[in-house]
Amino acid sequence: MDQTVHPARAIDGIVTLPGDKSISHRYGMIAAIAEGRSAIANYATGADCQSTLACMQALGAKVERQADGVTVIEGGALREPAGDLDAGNSGTITRMLTGILAGQAFDSRIVGDESVSGRPVDRVTKPLERMGAFIELRDGRYPPLVIHGRPLHGIEYTPPVASAQVKSCVLLAGLFAKGETIVHEPVRTRDHTEIALTEFGADIEVIGKTIRLQGGAKLTGRELVVPGDLSSACFFLVASLLMKQADLVIHGVGLNPTRSSLLDFLVGMGAQIRIVNVQQIGGELIGDLRVKNSKITGGVIEGALTAALIDELPALAVLGAASEGGLIVRDAAELRVKETDRIATVEAGLKRMGVKIETAPDGFTIPGKQRFHAAEIESAGDHRIAMAFSVAALAADGPCLIKDAGAAAVSYPAFFDTLEQIAKA
Repeated sequence: MDQTVHPARAIDGIVTLPGDKSISHRYGMIAAIAEGRSAIANYATGADCQSTLACMQALGAKVERQADGVTVIEGGALREPAGDLDAGNSGTITRMLTGILAGQAFDSRIVGDESVSGRPVDRVTKPLERMGAFIELRDGRYPPLVIHGRPLHGIEYTPPVASAQVKSCVLLAGLFAKGETIVHEPVRTRDHTEIALTEFGADIEVIGKTIRLQGGAKLTGRELVVPGDLSSACFFLVASLLMKQADLVIHGVGLNPTRSSLLDFLVGMGAQIRIVNVQQIGGELIGDLRVKNSKITGGVIEGALTAALIDELPALAVLGAASEGGLIVRDAAELRVKETDRIATVEAGLKRMGVKIETAPDGFTIPGKQRFHAAEIESAGDHRIAMAFSVAALAADGPCLIKDAGAAAVSYPAFFDTLEQIAKA
């Protein structure tokens, strides 16, 4: 599906976001291995998280999607799947579910689409092999993964590169391992897995950047609410900050401190963002955001901040071009192995719109005070690229055609409907 996006003069309204992708993946997987019934409200509607549910169903969990938006999962001991487990477009599934499957008493195989098949997963299989796992990869690095389940033992592990998914994979494997699994994070990453495991009853302790988990704990089903996806909120925050007129409320957003770097960074650039109605549900902070049009300076994203904002960088690149001082991004080599090479696809899209950008192997530099010109943009099937350039199109000097815009459904099926509701011509 292609989508034409017209320029807007203002952003105004109230937005309720779909459930957070990262949290939904984790709740779906952990509920399927927990004993009993879990009821998960606002589970993410995107294709990626639906693939998680399909995989867990294939592994024996019962999944029911109720009319009130609650997803009910009856979990317990997993069973050998009848066929391949299809991760679709989700690299999260290939990395995190592998940890669960490594300690089972059966063999399994995870496949994915063309994009997933080109993303390396050896960062997760290496620590799993230290735990006793036996996993076969294509060319030693890529999916499909053939996972030969066997008994595991706990390890003490420091990932060479900060990654919430690698950490999560090791911890999920640790649930089925003998003894204690310890992960030392070089840089603190999003802690949704630790929170979810605590909620489901795991024997887990977090002290600073060190996580300790005892294997063999009994997990039990829970009633939980998935907060609105802050990564999805980023697109609407950027849209508001591109406009000369904006007053937008985003309801029920996840405000986990390990994810709040986005808000801190935007406020540091001059964004007028207020946080109200904050509460804690299931260990996760949730609140409302109100954003108004603001004068945006510019900034530098590097080191630990890059790791914290890795998913938001395409949208922030758009904002950087319109800011006063531009944007510099360093230490973002991981962008090269996302759904697309996002450094290359951001560069291509911005240049099509007449925006200057200089790229490096691990980042890019975008001068500020630039204007967006009408163009035809190729999303390359990447949901974040499709949404980032749809936002850029709102500030363009004419209509823009976003090719393969349907990719947005991976994380936000109603994205274009929501954009149309709040963008005022």
